[in-house]
Amino acid sequence: MATCTKLRSAVLRRGGIRNHGLRWCHQDPARITTHYSVVPREKDHRWKEIDMSRASDESDVVIVGGGPAGLSAAIRLRQLAAEAGKELRVCLVEKAGQIGGHTLSGACIEPGPIEELFPDWKERGAPLHTPVKKDEFYYLTEKSQFRIPVFKGLPMYNHGNYIVRLGNVVAWLGEQAEAMGVEIYPGYGAQEVVYHDDGSVKGIATNDVGIAKDGSPKENFERGMELHAKCTIFAEGCHGSLAKQLFKRFNLREDCEPQTYGLGLKELWEVDPAKHQPGLVMHSIGWPLHKDIYGGSFMYHLDEGAPLVSIGFVVGLDYHNPFLSPYQEFQRYKTHPHIRNILEGGKRIGYGARALNEGGLQSIPKLTFPGGCLVGCSPGFMNVPKVKGTHNAMRSAMLAAEAVFETLTGENASPTKGLEPSSYEQKIRNSPVWKELYSVRNIRPSFNTALGVYGSVLYTGIFYFLCRGKEPWTLHHKGTDSSK
Repeated sequence: MATCTKLRSAVLRRGGIRNHGLRWCHQDPARITTHYSVVPREKDHRWKEIDMSRASDESDVVIVGGGPAGLSAAIRLRQLAAEAGKELRVCLVEKAGQIGGHTLSGACIEPGPIEELFPDWKERGAPLHTPVKKDEFYYLTEKSQFRIPVFKGLPMYNHGNYIVRLGNVVAWLGEQAEAMGVEIYPGYGAQEVVYHDDGSVKGIATNDVGIAKDGSPKENFERGMELHAKCTIFAEGCHGSLAKQLFKRFNLREDCEPQTYGLGLKELWEVDPAKHQPGLVMHSIGWPLHKDIYGGSFMYHLDEGAPLVSIGFVVGLDYHNPFLSPYQEFQRYKTHPHIRNILEGGKRIGYGARALNEGGLQSIPKLTFPGGCLVGCSPGFMNVPKVKGTHNAMRSAMLAAEAVFETLTGENASPTKGLEPSSYEQKIRNSPVWKELYSVRNIRPSFNTALGVYGSVLYTGIFYFLCRGKEPWTLHHKGTDSSK
């Protein structure tokens, strides 16, 4: 009781009683953050004597992001330069401390883009060790499961693909890129887009270091570095901070529908060897999600020298229930008898989550702007029904590299200081990437009916299987996720 009295007295001293009621009267409310985007440094006395100038370096091409897309662009640029006998300096910055360090482990990928980059990828030791041997697709109820047949031509058909630890694949791509002369700088995140005086992109600035938790500079504060380029390729992944700025500055979403998103959660397990089936790919829909929530699961059995299983759960972020927790739904999913039987006795050795672009063809923005372009999951080339985006991310980056190289070596004068690889847009539209996304364009929006997930299953089983996307209509997403 005494403690409560003291607390009440402290509250009254800090605030005050006004108009016969308790009112908070903070004279100096605590700031949630003093990040320079909220409290400009020029208005913050703690930064008054700090030298804010940056060192700079010049390059032909700067690539932001060291994932599958960014590295594919870098490799293809160096290949094109070697074929043409030209010098081309390519620099790549990656926020992770090592290449592949922020890539979630466990994926089922199509090997086509790797074969295009390196026809001898097997001889080079690419870490693709587990070819898909079996596909299983289930509709789950709380206590049981019903198997749905998977035919060749359906999105869930994976024969010919490989189950991989994607972080290892990215690390291998990084080794190939460095061997070809790409300058890779891990541990340097791109913090800011730098512009020419004509408004075109000049390059990027890397993150400042030596900043205290309260937002003030430490004694070891060091300003980031500016990397200038004739053309900058942004391969940040889904919802990248710099890409969001570029969307607004150049109005890149003017002629497309709003992007829709999903949240993907993934864990890597070491399971009982008796339950391990290398090469098995398993997907499911249904429980624990309600029919009005778009989502599902995957489970991949890897053959990496240990009985490893990658298990994941994806939830579309257009759900209506504000109390739904994708993480908790993932935990419930693991208690299903069919899933629990595999995991029981095993050990989780890794976990993570990432955002996913689910808008598909309807949500692809303008890809180029003066001084650069967007590749991979920055614009969003994920095939949602397949739950795959790596192959399209890599292909888009390779096409962007070809367009950038043509622009750099072409004779046409540029109207801006930063070069715009304009041919990239048409290359995408003429590529397998566009054809694939066009064929599945209606599957995700077919969910937006009273039937929910059942509508998507029916649409896939009837219209997609029979028409392969050639139906003469295109469905729409009906607004942003938050508006639904």
